[in-house]
Formats: sequence, C-alpha cells, structure tokens
Amino acid sequence: MGGAGKQALSLDELTQRLARFAAARRWQPFHTPKNLAAALTVEAGELLEIFQWLTPDQAAAVMADPEQAHRVRDEVADVLAYLLQFCATVQVDPLVALADKIDRNELRFPPAPQE
Repeated sequence: MGGAGKQALSLDELTQRLARFAAARRWQPFHTPKNLAAALTVEAGELLEIFQWLTPDQAAAVMADPEQAHRVRDEVADVLAYLLQFCATVQVDPLVALADKIDRNELRFPPAPQE
C-alpha cells in the first residue's frame, strides 16, 4: 500500500509530527476546530474529485494508473492530516471514537438474515 520501504508511524507519532510541523511555522492560531473541519472537507472534496463522474469500472481502475494513484495517496494523506489535527484540537481519540461508533452501528444495524 504505497510508501515502499518506509516504516509506518502510529497515529500518535503522526499527530505529534503534524503538531511540530505546524508549530515550526507558527500555524497554531489558525488550527481552530472550525478551520480544521473546513480544511478536512476541502481535502475530502479533492479526493472525491478524482472519482467524480467515473463509471464504477473506471473508478476501480484508478489505482492502476501511477499518476492517479499518487493523487489518491496525496489526498488521503491530506484528509488524514486534517482529521488528526482536528481530533487533537478537540481532544477526541479517533480510534476510540471509531470503535464506539462501530459498536453503536452493530446494535443499530443487525446482520442480514442467513439465506
């Protein structure tokens, strides 16, 4: 999944690295919940733009094109970066939040009956 030869960082390590990056550029005053949520939405829109108007077959083939695959990875990185920064700002652990949401969805949406 991309990043050949690179050691994957944990979410905490990535969050800390993003915080250092922003601090070194004195961007913290701009990293408000509203601004980060807006930036997250913009980046998610840029990810969608890659797939907009493609047929299902074309969308499934996007990652086979190295240039398009690079664009997808960049937009995924941007979305994750803003999400992690947002979570740090509002003090939400994204892994706990996701686990809790899956628990609620499992209760809300029971499995389909066996055929």
